[in-house]
Amino acid sequence: MSEISIEIITGQTQRHLARLPGEAQQLHSEMLPSLMALQQRAAQCGFTLAVASGFRSFDRQLAIWNAKARGERPVLDYDGNPLNVEKMSPLELVHAIMRWSALPGASRHHWGSDFDVWDRAAVAEDYQLQLVPEEYQDGGPFAPMSRWLDEQMQDERFEFFRPYRLDRGGIAPEPWHLSYRPLARQFDSVLTPALLVKVLTPVEMALKETVLDNIDFLFERYIQNICDSVES
Repeated sequence: MSEISIEIITGQTQRHLARLPGEAQQLHSEMLPSLMALQQRAAQCGFTLAVASGFRSFDRQLAIWNAKARGERPVLDYDGNPLNVEKMSPLELVHAIMRWSALPGASRHHWGSDFDVWDRAAVAEDYQLQLVPEEYQDGGPFAPMSRWLDEQMQDERFEFFRPYRLDRGGIAPEPWHLSYRPLARQFDSVLTPALLVKVLTPVEMALKETVLDNIDFLFERYIQNICDSVES
């Protein structure tokens, strides 16, 4: 079993990480052999499976959250269009942010077991990666690799899955987001509302009171609410 600690679960340490060869991103060291094997399999099928985003620290997730809560970064509706946050209640704003951005301390990217992928071979070197569903749907540059991943995931022995494969009323679908099941399930089983309350209480976080007052419901809807099997 991998080391499990509050610091690792909530993104407050990097001691579990290593750099993926040829990439700038850091990921959980125990996952790298499986990910490199996946990259080799993808290459045999004509895809260059690259990592766009790996580990994300608590401080980075907190900065993203605060910028959205304070109107410094756009908050989007279900269709990806900017919302007028000035007309929203604090709880409405929390829901809107959590549709697209994880709560600090609750991002799966903290663990190093989760990462965002794209097909570097499918686009020009100067392509501006957006990580939007259209890039992975029919007609998008990464649709062939996405379909290939779908096929791999039909095998229950496949070690990776998409936690946000479907719209379950929580976080918006993210076809680019992969999770390494052997590690992610360990971390997921330890993360609780009580742990998040402990971590968030001393932090300077916008909308903190609203989050803590509704932590059980938010946890169930946006954190636990994932697809962890082909059938989910």
